[in-house]
Amino acid sequence: MSQVKENDKVKVHYTGKLATGEVFDSSVERGEPIEFTMGQGQLIPGFEKGLIDMKINEKKTVNIPKEEAYGEPKTELIQEVPKSQLPQDIEPKVGMGLVSQTQSGQEINLLVTDVKEETIVVDGNHPLAGKDLIFDLEVVEIL
Repeated sequence: MSQVKENDKVKVHYTGKLATGEVFDSSVERGEPIEFTMGQGQLIPGFEKGLIDMKINEKKTVNIPKEEAYGEPKTELIQEVPKSQLPQDIEPKVGMGLVSQTQSGQEINLLVTDVKEETIVVDGNHPLAGKDLIFDLEVVEIL
């Protein structure tokens, strides 16, 4: 029986959880496994590493340290922005998501973490940065 190796195209069901047991994402809930090619950097390193040598229909739980997930939060991705730079129809609130564009046109998702008199504080880190993750994995197909 074949096993997952580098450069294989695979279909995988997963459920991602935090150490608290809180589920943050699940292909099982959506009913469709994800399909991707191993070794292309499409997924976090610990996820792919956990799949190596798994067989079709095999299930496994992997603990992924933050260093093999989204890393530590980067302080340079937290910025204070004048409210005057926001579109006029936006009333910023803590927890609100915003999208900004870099000078090269790349979109960045931001989270409003503080609202002050004249400014807001936004965080461009991935929401799971700084967190160890747990994934329940099931290899559905090796293509």
